[in-house]
Amino acid sequence: MQICVFEPRGDRGRSAGTVGLWAALILGAFAFSSNQQAHAIPAFARKYGMPCSACHEAWPKLNNFGQVFKDNGYQLGNDKDSPIYHEPSYWPVSFRITPNWHRENTNRVAVDQAATGVQGVTTQGFDLSGLDILTAGTLMKNISFLLTPSANSSAQFHFESAWVRFDNLLKSPWLNVKMGKFELDNVLSEKRILSLSNNGGLYQIYHFRPFGDVGAAANPFGIGDNQLGLEVMGHSRNSYTRYSVAVLSSTDGNVGLPASNGYDVSLAGSQAFEAGSLGLQRVGAFAYFGQEPTYALTSGGNPIPGAGQGNKSFMRAGMYGMWYLKRFDITTMFTHASESAFLATGTASNAILPAGARDPVWNGVLLESHFTVSPQFILVNRYELIRMSQQALPGSASTPPAPSNQGDLDALTFGARWYPFMHSRAGFAIHNEYSIVRSRGIFQANSTAPFQDSTSNSVFVGFDFIF
Repeated sequence: MQICVFEPRGDRGRSAGTVGLWAALILGAFAFSSNQQAHAIPAFARKYGMPCSACHEAWPKLNNFGQVFKDNGYQLGNDKDSPIYHEPSYWPVSFRITPNWHRENTNRVAVDQAATGVQGVTTQGFDLSGLDILTAGTLMKNISFLLTPSANSSAQFHFESAWVRFDNLLKSPWLNVKMGKFELDNVLSEKRILSLSNNGGLYQIYHFRPFGDVGAAANPFGIGDNQLGLEVMGHSRNSYTRYSVAVLSSTDGNVGLPASNGYDVSLAGSQAFEAGSLGLQRVGAFAYFGQEPTYALTSGGNPIPGAGQGNKSFMRAGMYGMWYLKRFDITTMFTHASESAFLATGTASNAILPAGARDPVWNGVLLESHFTVSPQFILVNRYELIRMSQQALPGSASTPPAPSNQGDLDALTFGARWYPFMHSRAGFAIHNEYSIVRSRGIFQANSTAPFQDSTSNSVFVGFDFIF
């Protein structure tokens, strides 16, 4: 059984300008020339014969019915859930890719040919996203699975998702156990994000690490990244109440024990409630308690895989609300994060920290709104800000302290998706987007130059299709 599951690709300018105008005109032409109704995601529609709007407000954004279906292990609770009832010709596999044109601009780049050594750089052209091969459903009643081999635009493959889940243990929706590589229980899902550009195709608030964080290069981490581990989750029959507890390898989802033998813990929970004619509202919270090694045992001078040592901790926590005013909705999120000074300064735990080093601390705010004109047409807008509360290094007599706002980030994304058609064999969306990200004090032309702000922006026009 194939379900509407979509993963982001690993691949994904001063202003939109003429390109943005033409994108808007193209979008408008399709919007006013087609009067087709949206239909279901291909293989899921073929199996259950339901329209796309049954699970989605606008593909790939889930409504509550879609959330219930996902929470139930891709089951509706009828005979069609079991694969032995499939027609022999049924093939539960879908492919998704996005041919696109995009423009990328960065306002400050160190350039040898520039007299000042600094210049803005703009690149543009036609491109391809990565490829997702998606298959999901049930191996048997109450045994669900998801497998997503995914490639970047150069056809280098990896497993984005690969898990099996035992559903409704003890005949209760409150007990479900999953093992493998999976997305954390993020109700604001980065795997169903409605933006695709280089700058806008991720939640900055999920992946931020302080400027100068040496550990980030060796040990990347993001709340939005799929992780390897074991999850226990449960929900009420209508999924208004949900919880999740996961124990994960401290590898950010990378296979082969490349970092250490440590474990992380992820916790999440949410509660939904009706607000009359306005719609279903949801509030929730999450916390992630992780650890990363600060050095590795070596053999012949080379790190031994899985032999990371001197683990130090980091933490991410947040709360959110998803507020609906009929066809308009806005998600509000606040996050708080910190990590060990050893990680931030790249110091081994068996060494001495730089003088005055402290645990960096930061906070983030996200506002994401959607206006669902129809199941075929949705407008998207998102603003994120991240502010440092405490820098890792306060400075010394010879080294000035890091400015209090160094690394602060602002990100704005807006765009629209139009679906000329969506039927049981294929889905198609025309996607237009503009995104800009500004980071405070992270660019330095040379070792003696002052730090300056860095701004990058993306314009993206793509044909997003699945079959």
